[in-house]
Amino acid sequence: MVASTFDSTKLHLSELLNDVDTGKLQLPEFQRGWVWDDNHIRDLIASIAVGFPIGAIMLMESGGEVRFKARPVEGVKNVEQDPEHLILDGQQRLTSMYQSLRSGSVVRTRDERKRELERWYYLSIKDVLDDGTEVIEAVRSIPGDKVTRKNFGREIDEDYSSAEREYESLLFPLTRAFDPNPWRQGFLKYHGYQPEMIETWDAFESLILDSLKTYQLPVITLKKQTPREAVCLVFEKVNTGGVALNVFELLTATFASEEQGFNLRDDWEARRSRMLEGAGQSTAKSVLGGVQATDFLQAVTLLTTRERRESERSEGKPDPRAVSCKRRDILRLTKQDYDRWADTVEAGFIQAARFLHGEHVFDRKFIPYQTQLVPLSALIASIGPRWQDHGTKEKLRRWYWCGVFGELYGSSTETRFANDLVDVLTWVGDDGELPRTVVDANLSPERLERLRTRNSAAYRGIYVLLLREGARDWRTGELSDLQNYHGEAIDIHHIFPRKWCRNNEVSDRISNSIINKTPLTSTTNRIVGGAAPSSYLPSLESRSGASGSAVDRYLASHLIDPQALRNDDFPAFWERRKRELLDRIGTVMGKDLQSDVADELAEDDLADDYDDVA
Repeated sequence: MVASTFDSTKLHLSELLNDVDTGKLQLPEFQRGWVWDDNHIRDLIASIAVGFPIGAIMLMESGGEVRFKARPVEGVKNVEQDPEHLILDGQQRLTSMYQSLRSGSVVRTRDERKRELERWYYLSIKDVLDDGTEVIEAVRSIPGDKVTRKNFGREIDEDYSSAEREYESLLFPLTRAFDPNPWRQGFLKYHGYQPEMIETWDAFESLILDSLKTYQLPVITLKKQTPREAVCLVFEKVNTGGVALNVFELLTATFASEEQGFNLRDDWEARRSRMLEGAGQSTAKSVLGGVQATDFLQAVTLLTTRERRESERSEGKPDPRAVSCKRRDILRLTKQDYDRWADTVEAGFIQAARFLHGEHVFDRKFIPYQTQLVPLSALIASIGPRWQDHGTKEKLRRWYWCGVFGELYGSSTETRFANDLVDVLTWVGDDGELPRTVVDANLSPERLERLRTRNSAAYRGIYVLLLREGARDWRTGELSDLQNYHGEAIDIHHIFPRKWCRNNEVSDRISNSIINKTPLTSTTNRIVGGAAPSSYLPSLESRSGASGSAVDRYLASHLIDPQALRNDDFPAFWERRKRELLDRIGTVMGKDLQSDVADELAEDDLADDYDDVA
């Protein structure tokens, strides 16, 4: 039987606010600040005044496995004690109630336009007791100087700057909600203890103040033995109004608790800047531009768990723990683990960018799988400088392209990360068995035909592969390297233009396939336009000054049959380019590609479209 990790009960609002005031109840440091506006506060007060539920509060006992640096709720002063509980969910509500009902100070909030305001909150006793008035209308929000104005602020409308004016206007200050006796005495004395006023007060106290005193909130409290991964999950599911606590946020908080002054977020931002600079592009287009903090932590965790496994194996343990980078493994990282591997992983990502550039991946948007950067960086970090040796690099290339064209990084990535780290290192180290990613990979000819958008990793992979194989721009004849790639704004474009295809009854399913697309500069693509190849190729030769034979060589570098293109022979072009692409893909994967029997129906559909062309 699994022991419960939480308690559920109800607590009086007054008790919770007292704990906030003394510091027994505080916030994790990473929680964002209090942001509720004036209207939210008034609505909350009205709900409490009539006894409506406002939702549960979630707390966590301090002193357990998860240790957060804490701070008092906004508005609390002179707190020196450590908290007994931390607020996981309900910060906005508790802060609003504390400031408006318990703090005794003016509330610094904002209006619906986010302009800063200072407000005191009152209940109009007269309106509360009027059956025709909604309670929300009885909640008064008064400026910080307790004076309301009209005529664009030039004239005083109402003045509540003294207790006597509050008594006169029957306006009860909510800062006295849990200690009303001093105000009640002054109020009754001011009105000469008139029976009517005593009756009015008694009715107000019974209807509102007694309800406030007995108002309770459901409170769920996570016990101190709650594991980190459970706390992280709680934040992701319930803390929708505050910080979405992922594993990075949780480690940021726990590392700050373990070592005062260390901020994981600042450390990551510094490393990210160095990584972008080391990759040669400090822009969003950088191949490392999409690397997230959790990606970095996954790589650190892979190396940490692999070292642990190797240590346990060397000690002869019969069942050493697995290499892994799942959520629970990341959350078990210690600051010592992070310090040991962070520099190595940072260098691994920079070298991974160098590897990608060597494969002609120059642009973040054309990285086939962003996720594959995690095991790639971990592998390079583990291998060290030897990753650049010819034999090692060839194995890394084969593994990489099998992952891309096998489309194996779309799901269950954490398991594949761990398997790849173990498998590829064994393969590289002692020429062991082929990694599972290499064994599992295949790209069927039918799948090739159906690649139509860059949402597919294999689609982006073919674009990159063409650059890698030496595709030259049709106008300039230049190869793509990191510098001229971005300078010339290279992207993927149609070979037989869409307009031509539609005019010649080539279906969109065929014309938009990667088989009919190739990397071109924006200038070259404008020359191509929507004309037939037999028309745009002479124009291209005239504009560039290149001979027909030179342009034919450039076309061939894109695996295009020049004669079929010049003759506007789409079927011949299609079959030749399909064969050439499959041949190059099979080469980089080191495999003979097989048809997918499950795709036979889709293949028949494509054949119907193809008949339209013939």
